[in-house]
Amino acid sequence: MTLRPHTLFLPQASLTPPSPKPSKTPSNSFTPTLNSPIYPSLSLHHHHPTDSGILFREKLIYLETHLNVNPQKALHLNPDFRSCPLSSVKSVEHCLSSMGIELSAMGRILDMHPQLLTVDPHCHLYPVFDFLLHDAHIPFHDIRKSIIRCPRLLVCDVSNQLRPALEFLTHQLGFKGVTCQTTVLLVSSVRGTLSPKIEYLQSLGLSHAEVANMVIRSPALLTLSIPNNFMPKVEYLVQEMKKDVKELKRFPQYFSFSLEGKIKPRHRLLAEHGFSLPLRDMLRVSDGEFNAMLIEMRLDCRGF
Repeated sequence: MTLRPHTLFLPQASLTPPSPKPSKTPSNSFTPTLNSPIYPSLSLHHHHPTDSGILFREKLIYLETHLNVNPQKALHLNPDFRSCPLSSVKSVEHCLSSMGIELSAMGRILDMHPQLLTVDPHCHLYPVFDFLLHDAHIPFHDIRKSIIRCPRLLVCDVSNQLRPALEFLTHQLGFKGVTCQTTVLLVSSVRGTLSPKIEYLQSLGLSHAEVANMVIRSPALLTLSIPNNFMPKVEYLVQEMKKDVKELKRFPQYFSFSLEGKIKPRHRLLAEHGFSLPLRDMLRVSDGEFNAMLIEMRLDCRGF
């Protein structure tokens, strides 16, 4: 939506042209009208196009009311926004819109990454879309989903980040490709994030092939923290549940469940009654189903 300049409405009386004074000019002179060049100011804008202060304010208003982006945050995180023309912001908007991203989602993306407000779409945005379409083979109708799920894709360099991550997933781990649900993995550093997680899982005694199969079945593993997720859950699995880490091969989704909210409470309920279940059976059912299963196990033990 383009802000329309305010039109200056003059009182009715002021719209009446002044009575012409007697003139010595020939009688073919004309009486000026509202449409005459003599009155260009009757459709005035409040500001001259070169008034930088007013243009800056117009840009802030556009950002806040049209895109729903916090102007103060944008200026703080992207000082270049102060000097860029409004047309630059609109070119970014047009680019994102051309990929099916609606205005509400666009506002969230630009508010999260205000550095995008001043980029050249042809140098920074279209190369990302081209990569997703032709290298990652994401269907056009899923590009929007990929970006909304992971806006950070738009601020990643194709050559230094996105392509190396894709090659690691496909060549090293055996992914057949990525989808709009797994493109989030492309923003992870191979050296700093992806490789260390593979190496940690292998350090548990699992082979590279076994770990690769685990992350293909459960790609979310590559988004989890080693110290905050992997390590405490492995420790509980081995020390408290007395299970072999090999069981993780059969149920890698174990790491996606809350340790305090689900794993510990369910294990303790089973342990209190002397029961043990495979990880899959213990965790994948709802609370109601788990409680019903526990009651049935207790009744079976009593011979009912």
